[in-house]
Amino acid sequence: MPLFRRPSRRRTGPGGRSPCRRRAGTAAALVAALAAALPGVASCAVDPAGPPVDAAAAAPAGTGDPTATPTGTPTGAPPTPAAPARVPDSLRFTGTTLDGKPFAAADLAGRPVVLWFWAPWCATCASQAWTVAEIAPQYRDRVPIVGVAGLGQRTAMRDFVTEFELGGTLQLDDAAGKLWRRFEVVEQSTFLIIDRDGKVIHQGFLDGEDLTRRVAALATQAG
Repeated sequence: MPLFRRPSRRRTGPGGRSPCRRRAGTAAALVAALAAALPGVASCAVDPAGPPVDAAAAAPAGTGDPTATPTGTPTGAPPTPAAPARVPDSLRFTGTTLDGKPFAAADLAGRPVVLWFWAPWCATCASQAWTVAEIAPQYRDRVPIVGVAGLGQRTAMRDFVTEFELGGTLQLDDAAGKLWRRFEVVEQSTFLIIDRDGKVIHQGFLDGEDLTRRVAALATQAG
């Protein structure tokens, strides 16, 4: 004889609702009430990653383009100073000026130089002295004109310089004739012209006009 099992009935609460559903609804209501009572709670949540950071503002000082040069710092190595001019044999001599100062011809290396050999009693020298006094200061830096006084007394040489207003030019005291012999000068007035490479390009007499023309040409070449 078959047995019949009585079907079970789901228990319901008042109103026919399941107790589980009632509890879920109650919890949802509590959450909603809490959110309404505390509207600022959600906005107080902290992002674990923290606020966004401006990478440029946060970068430590001195970082950035590694090739950039700090302001005020010179770039590259300092300029190399120009090499001193080679001193040719023609300018390897020293002397003393008529006012007692030491002189070294090597200081004039790299420029054309005019040596003027004169004597204080020479009438030709006197006629040329005015031209020398006029052009020597004008071309001093580019074509120095150096007087070499000889064949006379120092007092007479100084008087000559004063009379012809040569005080603004270099005048060497060669009363002993050392430089006259070195350059094989045998008469006065003699002009000896040395080019910028140290080569003697003229030795002999020059009148005032020719001297002025040659010195002006040398100055142009010297720049």
